[in-house]
Amino acid sequence: MTKDQIIEEVKNSPLNKVKLAICDIDGILRGKVIHKEKFLSVVETGFGFCDVVFGWDAADVSYDNGKFTGWHTGYPDAQAVLDLTTYRKVPWDNDIPFFLADFKSGADKALDICPRSLLKKITAEARGLGFTPFFSQEFEWFNFKETSQSLADKQFSQPQPITPGMFGYSILRATIGSEFFNSLFDQLEQFGVPLEGLHTETGPGVFEAAIMYSEILEAADRAVLFKTGAKEIAYKQNIMATFMAKWNEKLPGCSGHVHQSLWDDQKKNNLFYDEKKAHQMSDLMESYMAGQLHCLPYMLPMVAPTINSYKRLVEGAWAPTTLTWGIDNRTVALRALPGSKKSTRLETRVVGSDVNPYLAMSACLAAGLYGIKHKLKLEVKPTQGNGYENFSNGTLPSSLEEATAKMKNSEISRELFGEEFVDHFVRTREWEVRQFAQKVTDWELKRYFEII
Repeated sequence: MTKDQIIEEVKNSPLNKVKLAICDIDGILRGKVIHKEKFLSVVETGFGFCDVVFGWDAADVSYDNGKFTGWHTGYPDAQAVLDLTTYRKVPWDNDIPFFLADFKSGADKALDICPRSLLKKITAEARGLGFTPFFSQEFEWFNFKETSQSLADKQFSQPQPITPGMFGYSILRATIGSEFFNSLFDQLEQFGVPLEGLHTETGPGVFEAAIMYSEILEAADRAVLFKTGAKEIAYKQNIMATFMAKWNEKLPGCSGHVHQSLWDDQKKNNLFYDEKKAHQMSDLMESYMAGQLHCLPYMLPMVAPTINSYKRLVEGAWAPTTLTWGIDNRTVALRALPGSKKSTRLETRVVGSDVNPYLAMSACLAAGLYGIKHKLKLEVKPTQGNGYENFSNGTLPSSLEEATAKMKNSEISRELFGEEFVDHFVRTREWEVRQFAQKVTDWELKRYFEII
């Protein structure tokens, strides 16, 4: 649809309201519902949105180390501008018109710390080099027979999964909650987030969904909207969905693997494919992978952003711990999937389900482009077998504190993402580390209360 057609359709909507949203640094959609007349008045000029969304954490606690905004600035409005190409109707909310927005710094300049704007900037760089990035994301997440109130009442202890036991790829388990399962597949497609596949994973109440691939910005939009959409559809059926990377130490963690390939500017040729090369992987693909392996230690908080992320990145838990790659190997950081002209791609397996998709895709693309621009060679040998044991290129940082320090002290991160973004993002992760460090956990009470 054209811009004018979209505006006309909203104008003629039987509803008198429109839903708008932006994505904060943690990947949480923050939004509001406005009157249709208000929408029509701001569709060209933009609207004010309190910049506190970049001044507090996921729990709405204000940072004490913020630079961009805080008590020292008075938390003024920032300028947000609607992206009409994101137009959708929300099928589980009376088909209310829905749009995403970007933050601006002044009339024309994108706000450096806005996650969606960062992805647009790096995508523009790729296109300037003659590449069209096609991406997709897949998510694993757990679902429980709980509501926000019931879970709070039991203090987040022993939530009841919607299905019992360990039963991956189960047709039987999917039928237990078939109404929820089918609602996810069908309503998300109506919402413009088509799924390539949906199945149970191994673990009580866990699903995995693969989102259809598309150009990178649309792929990130779909991923962000998938996470919120899945939670909202779950709410409607008294189900609680969680995208925590690791909610239970005894169960597998939840991934958010990112699939990626570069095509020419005509979108006709997959530049990762070369039928004359070993495994049909082009030199470009190898440089792209070399860039990611080189940059991963300095961008890790963007693909593993929480304290909990690193509980997933442990040996033998279907998540990588080493700077490795392999052909169709699920124990390594980078799983190369060479095949046909259409399907050859890279899967970055470090990414967890708790990520901000805009930042995860920005990190993957920027690091890959780094390898291409610096003509890096894929000198690391492909891992055969167990990537937890067979590696020679080092390991990933093992905590958010360590990963954040590496990113903060790296010139590479600034080259990839810019000074303003890195400064802001690092401050938010340092805050996250401090919030956890001062808490007394149940583990500490059980271990030390009586004995020490």
